[in-house]
Amino acid sequence: MTIEDLILKAIDEERASNVKGVIGLLGGKFTEAEILEAVKRLEDKEKIELNHNIPAHHSLFQYLKNADYNLWLYLVFLASIGVSATIYLIPAIYPLVIARWILGSLFVLFLPGYTLIEALFPKRLEPKSLDAIVRLALSIGLSLAITPLIGLLLNYTPWGIRLNTIVISLTLFTLTMSLVAAHRKFTLSKSFHIKHTMTSKRAEGNEKK
Repeated sequence: MTIEDLILKAIDEERASNVKGVIGLLGGKFTEAEILEAVKRLEDKEKIELNHNIPAHHSLFQYLKNADYNLWLYLVFLASIGVSATIYLIPAIYPLVIARWILGSLFVLFLPGYTLIEALFPKRLEPKSLDAIVRLALSIGLSLAITPLIGLLLNYTPWGIRLNTIVISLTLFTLTMSLVAAHRKFTLSKSFHIKHTMTSKRAEGNEKK
């Protein structure tokens, strides 16, 4: 029997009522990606019906390439690169120095806390998730706590508190938290989709007869 036949059999025999159940039944014989692709093919052939589409991303790398989900991540990376560019490439003369002030303030007073909040609270669509105003306030507040803490830790290292060490440390912290947040969003999105109930149209046809 093909993987598609096994999926239909599991649904018809009521051994699995959702995609997660199918993965649990067939996980020993097939990979999760193969099962998800088979479910998608069955839906395209109208042999089963899902009340929501299964995720299009089978890997974190595929998920990261989707700009619809990760625009915030791209902007964080661009802002981090932009800060380094303004510090090391733009001379400290007026009015060019204004760009350094703006990006520097964003980099120090917002991005560290924002990425940490995204990593800690990746959910946005559920009733208990943080709204935009709370996220903004927490991002600024945590940034005001994280930046001095990083400076304090650097003070006890051989490199000390210098411009280069501050920029590198904050960049590494911000980018690391961004990737952690993206991974958590990918995991939660995946687990959300595969819990949706599905029914076999073949079973529905038999019931009508």
